Amino acid sequence: MPQNKTACILCSQNCGILVEQDEQGKFGKIIGDEAHPVSEGYLCQKATRLNYYQEQARLTSPLRRKADGTFEEVSWETAIQEIADKLVQIRDTHGGTSIAYAGGGGQGNHLGGVYGAMFRAACDTPYIYAALAQEKTGNFWVNGFLFGRQNTNYSEPVGEAEYVMIIGANPIQAHGIPKARPTINEVSRNPNKTLVVVDPRRSETAKKADIFLQVKAGKDAYLLSAMLAYIIQNGLENKEFIAQRTVGFEQIKPHFEKISISEYAKISGVEEATIKEVADGIVKAKTFALRSDLGIEQSHNSTLNAYLARLLFLITGHFGREGTNCLHTLFFPLVGHSKEPGKGGVTTQVTKMKGIGKLFPPNILPLEIDTDHPKRLRALVVDSANPVTNYANAPAQRKAMKKLDLMVVIDVAMTETAKLAHYVLPAQTQFEKMEATFFNLEFPENFFHLRHPISEPLENTLSEPEIYHRIVTAMGELPKSFPMLERIAKLDRHFPKRKLLPMALGAAIALKPKWKKYQLLILKETLGKALPYSYAKSAAFIWVAAHMFVGKYEKQVQRLGFKNKRGYALGEALFDKILNSKSGTLISKHTYEESWELIRHKDKKVHLEIPEMLKWLDDLPNKAKRDAERNKEYPFNLLAGERRSYNANAIIRNPEWRKKDKEGMLKINPEDAQAYGIENGEWIKCISQVGAIKIKTFVTDEVPQGMLSMPHGYGFEYPNATKEDIGSSPNELTGTNDCDPLAKTPYHKNVRVKIEKLVAV
Repeated sequence: MPQNKTACILCSQNCGILVEQDEQGKFGKIIGDEAHPVSEGYLCQKATRLNYYQEQARLTSPLRRKADGTFEEVSWETAIQEIADKLVQIRDTHGGTSIAYAGGGGQGNHLGGVYGAMFRAACDTPYIYAALAQEKTGNFWVNGFLFGRQNTNYSEPVGEAEYVMIIGANPIQAHGIPKARPTINEVSRNPNKTLVVVDPRRSETAKKADIFLQVKAGKDAYLLSAMLAYIIQNGLENKEFIAQRTVGFEQIKPHFEKISISEYAKISGVEEATIKEVADGIVKAKTFALRSDLGIEQSHNSTLNAYLARLLFLITGHFGREGTNCLHTLFFPLVGHSKEPGKGGVTTQVTKMKGIGKLFPPNILPLEIDTDHPKRLRALVVDSANPVTNYANAPAQRKAMKKLDLMVVIDVAMTETAKLAHYVLPAQTQFEKMEATFFNLEFPENFFHLRHPISEPLENTLSEPEIYHRIVTAMGELPKSFPMLERIAKLDRHFPKRKLLPMALGAAIALKPKWKKYQLLILKETLGKALPYSYAKSAAFIWVAAHMFVGKYEKQVQRLGFKNKRGYALGEALFDKILNSKSGTLISKHTYEESWELIRHKDKKVHLEIPEMLKWLDDLPNKAKRDAERNKEYPFNLLAGERRSYNANAIIRNPEWRKKDKEGMLKINPEDAQAYGIENGEWIKCISQVGAIKIKTFVTDEVPQGMLSMPHGYGFEYPNATKEDIGSSPNELTGTNDCDPLAKTPYHKNVRVKIEKLVAV
């Protein structure tokens, strides 16, 4: 069978794969693509089961909800026009802020989100509720202060560093770094390297650590503060680096000088001597790299955790050089930059939540809908997302969705959210269209992978960019076609040096200023049709992105073999290489000194002082006392969302894809199990302040006493699957208000619950 090049879509790494397909297009053997510039043939076991995504129970026609709650099939023309008319009516009556957009991406479905921006422009709404705002917005906010923009980001060179700390992450199972398993194994085995893992659970990565810091759940901020306090109180900070590369150290120093290291060690559950040993190790190491993830981002003090983690490598001088965390380029920023509300930043209408990275947190979505507030959300368009199961507090999400005047779901399958929608639009899978991901986080070389389709689209389905184009057109914002620009685009591809299309598009927008905000849709229908592949219309955006990228990093792109190309010609050359490299391609090569050019502050220095974070830091002793008095009714801390061998968010719905742990068992410590009379494999009831679930138990000392752990990616309904087959969704237990006070990221790693033994299920 022929092998087709594409990428895995089950985590942010998007490893290159080769897929065998028979004459009908059915997936056969899947192996790693050795030509991929980053994964280089590496693959974990999950990718080999991608046939369960491509061959799942699919939506095959647009659906419209009837008065009795059932659905009827309608034509694309009917669905698009009715949706457009209702959006215009809601926008013109209540304003664009009464409309919101949720999702738009998944782990590799990002081109649809780009064109979704044109759709949001037509609706005149700034509101995007995305999964990233359940995870990373605290990071973005901190990065904005430290480095100058919320869409700056740093690489995590775990494989290159001498001393490595993994905190709140489990790369052996969750990946998050290139070739995670061999990389972690190499660091673990190398006698000249040290692997430190911080986790309340003895994870698969923790088992490979040289030093395992088993921090108490939710107490990472105390551990990090104690390390920083030890370094600062003993004058171990890198004074030369701080003087040359940063500002604000003298302002943060007093806040750490008054910390009691012994007290914080006790609160964190880690021995003071071990804290000092690790701090000394970081200070003395030639190179140190830190990898962090959801374990501290969806936990207590999550935004403060982001600040403290960055300070750990910044004040020790482990930044901006080989083997350390470095800022990196972005082919196209996945997020934007939001101003603070006092400086003109956008807030929501009901809760007055500020945007971070131009995103808004799903935790507040029910509060913005389920209210009598005159400016409440009335319409929601959901793209490649499933808020009813994947956002915190599923009961509240379900209740809120029912109050919407209009909900449209764009997806490949009939999700739990789709079942509550007014209209459901069938999309093409990620293997049936041209797609890409903007999780390009490497340094000094960065890459991009524009994936070509390897399967024929299912009949009567459309790509998200095409759906958005049709809705915007039906709303009266654009004509259906651009005949003159189409002809010019074809000429432009034959004579790109003449810049015929850019000039013609500029002239058209001068005549029709309203078209300016829809330029990408216009390019999709003009340049997109002139590209050498019939399926490549959505790649028109990549043409824009390539030219923008060259405008920022011309000499870094030239280093990849484009020495005789400059300016516009270089942008064209980069676009052609991206378009025709089916395994992906490198797009830039920096020097380490050039990483400092990526700081967005005018002085090109790191600004260490963030007053809000220092105030939060000062309040940690009081917070520890408050926490000790809370949650006595719910004695267990549930880690809701553990990554395991066969779970992958909501991407694969068919439970048959799991080779093991099919029920998504709840891990419980042996002593806790004994106290409740629970035998391994028994079913119990797990109860929070929000709801309750039935779940099968797995007794293991991997989790400490008082802690429970369950996976995410379970609980999705599927034809002919029983409740036991599909498992339980953790968001039946998570709370809307149980979240970070600044970024509103949910405390999925700190859900307070109680348990009851069940006699039978």
